[in-house]
Amino acid sequence: MPGNRFFTALALAVGALCTLASGGALAQAFPNKPIRLIVGFPAGTGPDLVARVVAQKLQDSPGFNVVVDNKPGAGGLIAAQEAARAAPDGYTLMLGEVGQLAIATSSYSRLPYDVQRDFAPVSHIANTDFVLLTNPDKNPAKTAREFATWAKAQPKFFMGTFGAGTPGHFGAYMFGDAAGVSVEPVHYKSTGDAVGGLLGGDIPAMFATVALAAPNVKAGKMRALAVSSDSRAPALPEVPTLREQGFGSLEFSAWFGIVAPAKTPDEILKRLNTEVVKAVSGAEARSKLQEMGFKVTGSSRAEFAAIIRDDTARWGKAVAATGFKAD
Repeated sequence: MPGNRFFTALALAVGALCTLASGGALAQAFPNKPIRLIVGFPAGTGPDLVARVVAQKLQDSPGFNVVVDNKPGAGGLIAAQEAARAAPDGYTLMLGEVGQLAIATSSYSRLPYDVQRDFAPVSHIANTDFVLLTNPDKNPAKTAREFATWAKAQPKFFMGTFGAGTPGHFGAYMFGDAAGVSVEPVHYKSTGDAVGGLLGGDIPAMFATVALAAPNVKAGKMRALAVSSDSRAPALPEVPTLREQGFGSLEFSAWFGIVAPAKTPDEILKRLNTEVVKAVSGAEARSKLQEMGFKVTGSSRAEFAAIIRDDTARWGKAVAATGFKAD
């Protein structure tokens, strides 16, 4: 009947308005207590540096009090598992990186979380490229090409990594493949340990992030032979890319972004994205991150979801080529 149809339509309209109103109220009320930003790596590492800059700038937004909580271990998996199981209310977030959110999907047979199922992307924050480093006192090579020639002449060619299953690990394999030499990876427990091994002459080379490499290169402790990006790094503008030196399309980088537990309300995710992008887009935060060797982005949620999806496929091919499994 016409009257019934009218009241039905009216009820649906009122319901929709109530839903919108409640969503808006939820976003306006958030946050009303401290937000925990979990980082799966120790203080002073790349993810930690990025997290602390973001947390500091978020304090400028009304109501935001963000506390960085370092939960190192198992290549970031401990932190990721904790974040995945947290209440989906916006008060527990994770500063994730490419290893946890893209590489681990292929390198672990039994991952304690499912990236697509358990996380909601908030925003991609920054990229950092890798640098091929040698000890200038231990190796004569001054270019990546010279280093590849030297490597081929060795009975066994070793490269250090800052952990099995990390971008530096698979980057070493990819470099070896492009250079036509078999690589024997030497896995260290941390980036600091790997740097110590390079400085001490225990390993001839390693890939490290620009953020870590730049101070050591400028101090003359290490020699930078090439960067892994598609363009030169602003922090090391004199260092050519691998592509420039004839290594085809050999490019890889690490990235960092914020994720929330899946099922976090959409209105809260929108608010978090707005505030995070505003935080990293400001001149102060951008300058700090760039000085440390990071390329600042600050993306939409959909853009970050696409990055995770595409890099999961890209790194999956690298993992499959090595036959590596972390578990």
